[in-house]
Amino acid sequence: MGAVIVTGGARGQGSAHAERFAQGGDRVFLADVLDEEGQAVADRLTRNGAQAIYRHLDVTDAGGWETLVGEIAESGEHLRVLVNNAGVSQREPGLVHLSEAEWDRVLAANLKGAYLGIRAAAPLMEGGGGGTIINVGSAAGLTGNPHAAYVSAKWGLRGLTRAAAFELSGVGIRAHCIHPGIVETPMTLRAPAGIEMMRRHTPLGRAATVEEIAEIAYFLASDAAAYLTALDVPIDGGFTELGQFWNMIRSAGEGHAGA
Repeated sequence: MGAVIVTGGARGQGSAHAERFAQGGDRVFLADVLDEEGQAVADRLTRNGAQAIYRHLDVTDAGGWETLVGEIAESGEHLRVLVNNAGVSQREPGLVHLSEAEWDRVLAANLKGAYLGIRAAAPLMEGGGGGTIINVGSAAGLTGNPHAAYVSAKWGLRGLTRAAAFELSGVGIRAHCIHPGIVETPMTLRAPAGIEMMRRHTPLGRAATVEEIAEIAYFLASDAAAYLTALDVPIDGGFTELGQFWNMIRSAGEGHAGA
């Protein structure tokens, strides 16, 4: 076991990632800009016997990354895993009328932040004998959608993951990109119409839980996955691979019960 950084760890998928790694015995650093919520997650995990520390981090700030990774280095701990989970959504769909400021905001949080995290964390991982980078993409990064900045960032994460896996393989660092589809989080539950639409287009007929997403990330960082790297892993109930055919079957009236 060792140290694990989870960005965007204050809520939703991020807090589930933090909890899963903490349950496995790692000391987890939850990094976020939502200080009150992030500290509450860390306190809850600590009360339950886990090792969890909250640290304020804007993932687009290189200096903030250096401070966080430096703290781990000074402790003498092995940085075992980096989960680049932090990100933001695009406020409105579209490309032609997308402002440059909105483009920069979305690309910075979703792509630049992951790059800065890898750049800061990789030397410490290497010094400890290796580690695993988990970038959290999206089904949108496999299929595309009208949110041009968000889709571009998530597709970019795939390239960043491949580059990291290639460059860092020789020093024992593996890299993967996971791609959740519809997931039950407080944010998505505020949009029930959108959840229902995605559910109807998902062959397994439901949203994922945050715990299911975290379990896959935990596996990919484990010794059981030691011979895996550079994977794109859809965690979407078949949405990206089977969704189009599923929609054809359903429109023809041949869907099964639970569709």
